[in-house]
Amino acid sequence: MIAIIQRVSSASVTVNHQIIGSINTGIMALVAVEKGDTEKQTERLLERILNYRIFPDEQGRMNLSLRAINGGLLLVPQFTLAADTNTGNRPSFTSSAPPEKGRKLFACLQSFADKTHPGTQFGQFGADMQVALVNEGPVTFTLRTS
Repeated sequence: MIAIIQRVSSASVTVNHQIIGSINTGIMALVAVEKGDTEKQTERLLERILNYRIFPDEQGRMNLSLRAINGGLLLVPQFTLAADTNTGNRPSFTSSAPPEKGRKLFACLQSFADKTHPGTQFGQFGADMQVALVNEGPVTFTLRTS
């Protein structure tokens, strides 16, 4: 699984002109499922997101995790992250999980998040979403589990 995590002061997801998820200070994560991914990797990715130390401590160093600051979490499915962009001028999605598997593992991610970080907000799998955010820093990282 792949996630692009961004430290935000605010973020939201809109579908059909309705905000379906929004957070204040926290992490907005774009998440992609690849063909070989499993539920175990889904759980591991969530743990990494929750514990990744990207928030400033009293000295301004990135030493605090989302859990430590009790921040918001917005998880947004985005299959295009799994694209192969190494050749040509058009992305290949051969490494992306089929939609059924992607939907199933994103649902697992939602379930894990509901249990371990109450109040987590979500994008909608397969929907045309508009994502808005204010990236603090900017601070952006790629996380991958295999």
